[in-house]
Amino acid sequence: MAALTEAGLANRAGMLAGHLSHGEKRALELSIALAMQPKLLLLDEPMAGVGREESHRLIAVLSRLKGRFPILLVEHDMTAVFALADRISVLLYGEILVTGTPDAVRNDPKVKQAYLGDEME
Repeated sequence: MAALTEAGLANRAGMLAGHLSHGEKRALELSIALAMQPKLLLLDEPMAGVGREESHRLIAVLSRLKGRFPILLVEHDMTAVFALADRISVLLYGEILVTGTPDAVRNDPKVKQAYLGDEME
């Protein structure tokens, strides 16, 4: 129950997993990981396929967990990345393009060029 509570699912504890929304299933995956008492959380696109509201809920949960666990997050949802990350590595064609703080990455001309192209000019 503690892991469900941490993942924001305490009120759904009696529900079958198949009846949960997609975002709730993602939170359930996180609660299963928490129940294992991890030393580190490795999360591969936890926001994939979830709606805006569920994404905000997962970001809030991960923000709370961030102080308790080191988290390695692979994510395409830039709102989540910039809300959660202390350090970001941007990949381009499988190579690290840049690594730095969220502000440094957000303002890096290589990142802008690679992901926004000529729109920035």
